[in-house]
Amino acid sequence: VQLQASGGGFGQAGGSLRLSCAASGRTFSDYAIGWFRQTPGKEREGVSCVGNVGRTYYVDSVKGRFTISRDNAKNTVYLQMNSLKPEDTAVYYCAIDEDRCGSPLWPVLPWDSWGQGTLVTVSS
Repeated sequence: VQLQASGGGFGQAGGSLRLSCAASGRTFSDYAIGWFRQTPGKEREGVSCVGNVGRTYYVDSVKGRFTISRDNAKNTVYLQMNSLKPEDTAVYYCAIDEDRCGSPLWPVLPWDSWGQGTLVTVSS
């Protein structure tokens, strides 16, 4: 499977960006997609996860601000990021695997395939 993350760029604090993760080579609807982010010198952090039946999960720092959604017809998952903060600045990655979003360990479990990352920079 191949994942293509896109939509990163520059945003202002309080603004919005939408990331996309397009998948190919797999029956997309059977799998979960996770969004992660990483900044230099820090470990990768799980941000949000959407399961194969659409259940969603968020890390506390983005709850109420980010929304993950999936369009199985387009083999794409979106991460709508609102009320951006400078601390949201990171490289964002998407990953795919069998549904593990229901586990509280989903941010640290190994994921099968990863996209190349897209940089989000939020200015204050």
